[in-house]
Amino acid sequence: MTNDAMAANWATGASGWVEHERIFDSAFRPVTAAILEAAELGSARRVLDVGCGAGTLLEAAAAAGVPAVGVDISPAMTGAAQRRVPSATLLTADAQTTDLLAAAPGEPFDRVISRFGVMFFADPVAAFTNIRAACAPGARMALACWREGEIDQFTVGNAALRARLDQPPQLAAPGEPGPLGLANEQHLRGVLTGAGWSEVVLTPRDLEFDYSIDGSDGVEERLAVALSGSTGRSARAQLEPNMTPDEWNAVLDEARAELREYLTDGAVRLTGKIWIATGRAPE
Repeated sequence: MTNDAMAANWATGASGWVEHERIFDSAFRPVTAAILEAAELGSARRVLDVGCGAGTLLEAAAAAGVPAVGVDISPAMTGAAQRRVPSATLLTADAQTTDLLAAAPGEPFDRVISRFGVMFFADPVAAFTNIRAACAPGARMALACWREGEIDQFTVGNAALRARLDQPPQLAAPGEPGPLGLANEQHLRGVLTGAGWSEVVLTPRDLEFDYSIDGSDGVEERLAVALSGSTGRSARAQLEPNMTPDEWNAVLDEARAELREYLTDGAVRLTGKIWIATGRAPE
C-alpha cells in the first residue's frame, strides 16, 4: 500500500509550510523542544527525521554535530530542508516503502525523530516496521503527533472562509491518514507495538503556541497559516477569483476579527494537544 493520496495532497500543501517556515518554527517551538529533550541527541551517532518538512529538527541535529538524514514525500519540503541544512542528507521518498539504508547508505540509525510528520501513512504499522528496519538495536525514537481532542489548530481563523464554501474540506477522522491519524492513544500504541517497537511511552502534553513574531499580535501570522491550510487553499481557489479585491479583503477582515478573540496578553495563543511518543528498537 502506497501513500499516493498524501503525495498528491502535499504537492499542493507543502508550499505554505515552506513559505511560512518561520511562523511554524516560532509557534511550534515548545513541540520542537519537547522532541529534542526526549530524543537525547547528545549521544546520538546518526539521526533519521521522518516527515522532515522544511528541516527544523535536522537543523537541531546539525547543531548537535550529529549526521542526519531527512525523508519527506514532498520535493518542496526536502528542497527547503536541503537549503536550510546543507550538511544533511535529504530523501524525497515514502518512508513507508523505501529501503532507507539503501537510499541513504551508512550505519543504521540510532535515533528517529519527527515533528508532525508521521500521521499520514496509508499503513502506519508497515511504515513504522520499515523505519525500525533501518535502525540499530536499541535505537531511540521520539516523535510528536496531534492528540485526540485537538481542533483549534485546524479551525481557528477559518470560520469566515468555511461559511462561504459550498463544500468546505473535512478533517480526516482519527485513525485515518491525516493530521489526526495517530491521535487516539490506543491506536497509536497499537501501531508502534505492532511495528515491533518496545518500551513505548505516550506522554500527553498541552502546549501553548504563540503566533506572535517580533512583537506582533500574531493575527497576520495565524491568518497566513489558516490561508495555507486546506480550507484556505480552497477559499483562494474558489472564492477569491470571483470576488473584487474589496470583497476578498472583507472576508479576510472577518477572519482577523475571529483571531482577535484569541488574543491573550496581546498575542494570538492557542493550546495544542499533542502526544510525545518514545520507544526503542529491540536489542
